[in-house]
Amino acid sequence: MVHKLTEWLLDLIYPARCVMCRDFLPPGPPRICDKCAAALPKTENGGRRKGDFFSECVSALYYENDVRDAIHRYKFNGVQAYAPVFGELLAASIYEDLEGEYDILSWVPLDPGRRRSRGYDQAELLARNAGKRLMREPVCVLRKRRGIQPQSLTGEPEKRRANIAGAYRVTDPELIRGKRILLIDDIVTTGATLSECAKTLLLAGAEDVRCATLATTR
Repeated sequence: MVHKLTEWLLDLIYPARCVMCRDFLPPGPPRICDKCAAALPKTENGGRRKGDFFSECVSALYYENDVRDAIHRYKFNGVQAYAPVFGELLAASIYEDLEGEYDILSWVPLDPGRRRSRGYDQAELLARNAGKRLMREPVCVLRKRRGIQPQSLTGEPEKRRANIAGAYRVTDPELIRGKRILLIDDIVTTGATLSECAKTLLLAGAEDVRCATLATTR
């Protein structure tokens, strides 16, 4: 706990640090140093994977080592300043692997309580920063109801699917009817959350759902 607090304070006081290794950098916004940029665990073939209801999911990086630690700081330690860096990485992956394959850019939302306690929705920030690079304005197409246990605490894939079942609703069916949706999230592990979101959108009339995440497990 003390270690995490120290990291959080350092990120506030000294924002010019490498997002990955956290070495100090010349003044400026958070970014990735040249050494880490050259060693990023970029996915092969976009890390493509299929799900039960989404056509495919691409990811920029593998979820390991410094990437995992950086995402944890961004997601759980309040380091929102990483969002532009992560958004740029994600946008490059989307442009390379999914350009022309979607009509609406959106994200997997947090439930209202968790968003309030965290102060932001990490997937929405990713979508908005990636959208700037892609010249696409993200649209909120899903809401998440309260009281769902975090997927990271649930366990096996079967339990994750059961935990997330019925958790989402479409904000405006007319908005998505006949449209190809691209959903953004920070990490994909089993794909249960993305599949549930995709199922909800398809049942409401979406033509197709594809997904893009910052990181994926190997």
